[in-house]
Amino acid sequence: MKNDPASIDLAGLIDRYEVFFIDQFGVLRDDEKAYEGAVDALETLKKAGKTIVILSNSGRSGEHNVKRLAPLGFAPSSFDHFVTSGDVAYAMLAGSATSGKCFTISSGGDTDLADRLGMESVESSVDADIVIISGSESERIAMDDYREMLRPAAENNRPCFCTNPDLLKLSKGTVAPGAGAIADLYEELGGSVTRIGKPFAGIYEYALQLCGIADKASVICIGDSIDHDIAGAANAGLQSVLVETGILSDKNAEERNALMAEIDVWPTFIMKQFRA
Repeated sequence: MKNDPASIDLAGLIDRYEVFFIDQFGVLRDDEKAYEGAVDALETLKKAGKTIVILSNSGRSGEHNVKRLAPLGFAPSSFDHFVTSGDVAYAMLAGSATSGKCFTISSGGDTDLADRLGMESVESSVDADIVIISGSESERIAMDDYREMLRPAAENNRPCFCTNPDLLKLSKGTVAPGAGAIADLYEELGGSVTRIGKPFAGIYEYALQLCGIADKASVICIGDSIDHDIAGAANAGLQSVLVETGILSDKNAEERNALMAEIDVWPTFIMKQFRA
């Protein structure tokens, strides 16, 4: 078992790295508000001349997420790019001959990706040519209900694209099953799922190319999920920081280490909270 990762603060990261890939939920904000000090921390990085990419497993576009962050106090000028798994999915699927009917599972009735692809959204997966899972409302919809929504498409062997692989989500101070957990249901039903976003390397490659970054040693990834942010950084050959906010906020060091040991993924550093 590896030793506990070293603790670090924002000043230490500024001294070591030039490019920052920062998770949204769990690092900058919860599901309702910005974390204390996060707005100032982002502005501190920007004033230090760093390249900042907010890297999020959101099925919506980066442009949409920028607008969603602004009311929480995060100025668009405090970061360089906002890259989402939805953006990567669009870049991937728009290059194919995707057309026809799409059944989307999301939050708030969002059909953004289907709309951008020019697909017709349908109310039942029995009518779908493809399935998109971009969000979860598991705080109000039972997982068994999601299973039954997906069953017809799985039985019809329709391809499924999960644009938010997060297994867990923050919801009103608690943790609930995320879109990735719903994608797992589809596979349990016999369906095939393509997952797009963290921890898969494609979203990191997209962000690196967007920034024109060749030197991976200059990049640090900051996130709250061992399974997605830390494992994703490792898969992409990047260093990482695990913050103690977000989905692991109720875990102590021993519990976090046990989770890391379970999948043999370890961050470069541990940070109490993303703040200056």
